[in-house]
This record gives sequence, structure tokens and C-alpha cells, in this order.
Amino acid sequence: MRPLDQTVALLVVDMQMGFDDPAWGARNNPRAEANVAALLAAWRAAAAPVIHVHHDSPDPSGLLRRGTPGNAAKPEAQPMGNEKLYRKRVNNAFIGTGLEADLRALGVEALAIVGLTTNHCISTTARMAANLGFDTFVLADATAAFARADLNGQVRLADEVHAAALSDLQDEFAQVVETRAVLAAVAGRGAAHV
Repeated sequence: MRPLDQTVALLVVDMQMGFDDPAWGARNNPRAEANVAALLAAWRAAAAPVIHVHHDSPDPSGLLRRGTPGNAAKPEAQPMGNEKLYRKRVNNAFIGTGLEADLRALGVEALAIVGLTTNHCISTTARMAANLGFDTFVLADATAAFARADLNGQVRLADEVHAAALSDLQDEFAQVVETRAVLAAVAGRGAAHV
């Protein structure tokens, strides 16, 4: 555990309008956006690093394609002028970006990861962060997933997809934590311990 300071960055992944499109299907955790907003407020108040990552879909019909409304940041997760925004074309925030080098230059040692979607870009980024040696935390209630068919064609509920992705990360790649615990630490001690 470490205090919320310059060594702990909040990594906000793919909080983009395109994920509101009904084409994605049923989603869990409708409070994810509110939790991300609360965490952003806490990190900003502590003057701790906030980093955004957006997906630029290479598919011409992609819902997150650059230059389309779907590529825009959700209102709850608008980057501020001093917050770095990385753009990626794959499901890993470290691939094709300068994220790792910039984190190291800033002295960041730990990442608190939030955003969309739990089983894709959150999971892939968290795994890579851990493999690169960062202390990695995934905020379960500040992430979300969509219902998805398994290999046999049976649809798994969004809550099941979300829970499976988090359980695969827990202890092996990340510590899975809840927003309220982090915010309580900020309110109670003046420093969040993640």
C-alpha cells in the first residue's frame, strides 16, 4: 500500500462516448462513470498524476474511430489541460504509445486503472503494467463490461464477464479494489492508500 502522491497515477482508459452505443449490448455497473468522476476529483485535488488513454479504432466503421462523436471523451472523464492523453489502436495502453517511458520519467511506481472495458483494454493494460513492474490496482466499480457470447455461443451476462475478468487479474496481475475504499482513505487520512 502506498499514499496517493506523485508516484501513483490514475490511468483512465477508453472512457469514450462510443461505448454508449446500443450495438455493444447489455452493460453492467451503471455507476462506473460516476465512480471515475469521483476518483478524478480525488486525484486532481491531491495533485497526483492523471493520465488518459483513448482508443482510435482503425476500423472505418468502428464506434471509436477518430474524428467521430464516439471517439470523444465521456463528460465524466474529460481530460484537463495538464493531463496527458495517449491514443492507441490496440487493446493495450502501452503498445504504440510513449506511456511506459513517460511514467518512468515522472517517477510513477503504481497505477490505479479505471475505464472500459474490464475484459478487454482494462485487463490487457493491467497485465502489461504488472509485467513491466508497476504496482497495479484495478478499481472494480470504476470499470464495466458488456454481455458476451462464449465459445459455445452461450451469452454470458455482463456481470459474469466483469467478475471473471477481475478474478483473473486478482493477485496475479493486480489488486482489485473498490472506489469507496480509496475515497474513504482520501477523506479520512488526507492521503489515499492504494
